[in-house]
Amino acid sequence: MNDGGTDADLPELDVAGVGLGPCNLSLAALLAPLADVQARFLEARSSFQWHCGIMVPGAQLQVSFLKDLVTLVDPCNPFSFLNYLATEGLLHRFLIAHTDRCSRQEFERYYQWAAGQIASIRWDHGVDSVDLRDGRFEITCAGREPVRARNLVIGSGRTPALPDFARPLRGDSVLHSAELRIVRPATAGRDVMVVGAGQSGAEVVNHLISDDAGLPRSLTWVSSRVGFLPIDDSPFSNEWFHPAYVDHFYGLSAQRREELLRRQRLASDGVTESLLRDIYRRLYELDVLEPHRLGYRLLVNRRVSDLFTDPSGDATGGTDRLMAIIRDEDTGKIESCAADVVVFATGYRSEFPAYLEPLRDRILDGDGSLRVRRDYSLDWDGPDDLGIYVQNSAEATHGIADPNLSLAAWRSARIANSIVGRTVYRTEDSRSTISWEGADPAGDRPAAFTSDRVGVPLP
Repeated sequence: MNDGGTDADLPELDVAGVGLGPCNLSLAALLAPLADVQARFLEARSSFQWHCGIMVPGAQLQVSFLKDLVTLVDPCNPFSFLNYLATEGLLHRFLIAHTDRCSRQEFERYYQWAAGQIASIRWDHGVDSVDLRDGRFEITCAGREPVRARNLVIGSGRTPALPDFARPLRGDSVLHSAELRIVRPATAGRDVMVVGAGQSGAEVVNHLISDDAGLPRSLTWVSSRVGFLPIDDSPFSNEWFHPAYVDHFYGLSAQRREELLRRQRLASDGVTESLLRDIYRRLYELDVLEPHRLGYRLLVNRRVSDLFTDPSGDATGGTDRLMAIIRDEDTGKIESCAADVVVFATGYRSEFPAYLEPLRDRILDGDGSLRVRRDYSLDWDGPDDLGIYVQNSAEATHGIADPNLSLAAWRSARIANSIVGRTVYRTEDSRSTISWEGADPAGDRPAAFTSDRVGVPLP
């Protein structure tokens, strides 16, 4: 078990990971068997947490449980989901209860199980700054001795994105879906609006209408899309989540990559069909069995363009009424809609970490973007033998799978190979059904791993 020890015995590391979400946890699990790699993963929190704010009852993974921390690159690794089930005595019952998916709550327990056994993890280590000193990265944590490393892996995650007009109102009545289970807004008998019709928005809506004790008086669900659309989970679309496609995508022009990401969005941001059926069925049951208990409006092709408080409104919860301005994209018409609670399921954005400010000018392009190489290292103004790698920050260069769990293990394996300077995990010979870049999927396999970065192999 992780004993939370000090770093005094490892003054210089081969790799330091900042932040511990599923991505860096995957890397930690893949590096754990390598006795010649000295690694530390630094996390500000005191335990592993995964999307705890949107962990509503019944929420399901959108990917197979085989897309865990390690299985797709190292099926025999002890930190696989199947080994978790076997170790906990759950394997037979899980297989009886499930097909290829499982609940997010159970997957979080799996992550916690793995994190509790990896000795390289350090909890309560919030990173304050990263700078260069004496030819190494120096990582400073509040109240801790600094540590030095040759490689840095950024896994700080993304930030919930609220529209600019909503940020000043953020609180108990205006919140992001990622805060739902933390803020726990009062919804019973009140007018609630949900903005956004991706998976998170659908999970919020399903939670609201399924909770008898917290059932709103009315629900307005706003989608900027042409409908409440299912995820494209078909086999050939899932080829976009294949390693071969990542390399193909990386080689395209920036303009073409941007166009493809727009066209492929529903393969990542659509709603599972089972959840859409649950919502539709529940609304039907409320209409037929309990008419007039819930008033609802499902609005498509609409965008919320403003939100403000209306002190003159008739609030049902003793606070100022909220007023949303909604534009109909079909007709151009504008309408106002009153609410007591507004939940924005409006996705996440990447932000430059404050702890990297000492290196900002050496990392960012003139337009403020990162230059990410094929192996997820940054092309930066620093020594060739020092590497900075990014997790979940390369969608623009590596494709729609980047923020998804599908290729987390493969990406971590590619990063691990690059750090150690040799092929520890096979990542380059995975054959796809579609012939990207004219390659014959049944023909010769690609060349063995080579790193884009000039590195120094570990002894």
